[in-house]
Amino acid sequence: MEVFEAIKKRRSIRAFKNMDVPEETVEKLIEAARWAPSAGNIQPWEFIIIRNKEIKHRLAAAALNQTFIEDAPVVIVVCANELRSSYGYGTRGATLYCIQDTAAATQNILLTATALGLGACWVGAFNEEQVRKVLNIPNGIRPVAIIPIGHPAEKPAPRPRRPLNEIVHYETF
Repeated sequence: MEVFEAIKKRRSIRAFKNMDVPEETVEKLIEAARWAPSAGNIQPWEFIIIRNKEIKHRLAAAALNQTFIEDAPVVIVVCANELRSSYGYGTRGATLYCIQDTAAATQNILLTATALGLGACWVGAFNEEQVRKVLNIPNGIRPVAIIPIGHPAEKPAPRPRRPLNEIVHYETF
């Protein structure tokens, strides 16, 4: 699938078929994520792969009871290594760059999932401390995104987009 096609075809999928996602496919998703750009090429991302039903259930509870998370065969939690980013860029690295970098990695996962015929959803609404406890995430590592992934059991229509003339500014705002 051509990249622009994947960009336009990607949707937030919240319903999944009862079909496994092979480990090789998960590895392709992580491989795509690790090729995301990062400030100073620090690559401050960490990825936690979850297949265990009980852990997915606890993650769904931590994510404001978004139960579709536990229905996905695999969930990837993308984390930002704040310490790694701070070594190169101090406070700005720890508070901004590592978030930007993991957002780029997350987008690569979503687009690759789409290109592979999978569905995924970028979940950012969650109790960070609960997720940290469920996954035993150490201090200095921040959970940024929960991504349930599977074979889509729904096909949402495209959502409206603001027109270019409302969002593009030349030279000044």
